[in-house]
Amino acid sequence: MKTKFRILILSFLIAGATLISSNISAQTDPPPPPPSGHGGSTNQTPGGSAPVGSGLFILIGLGAIYGSKKYISKKKKD
Repeated sequence: MKTKFRILILSFLIAGATLISSNISAQTDPPPPPPSGHGGSTNQTPGGSAPVGSGLFILIGLGAIYGSKKYISKKKKD
């Protein structure tokens, strides 16, 4: 009885997955072109110019603080 129930459940799962996957499209429409005046008068790139350097230094500093804390706490245990 358990084997028949498992086979029945498995067949429902496979049939359901087949029905769901038949409605899914793998390819989408291409993205729309960027607007013509995306950079204004200076003609900048569409992504803009984000200041990455300061955030990078903050992350490096926090990583150094965290690493030194872990090192000191491990040294105190030994």
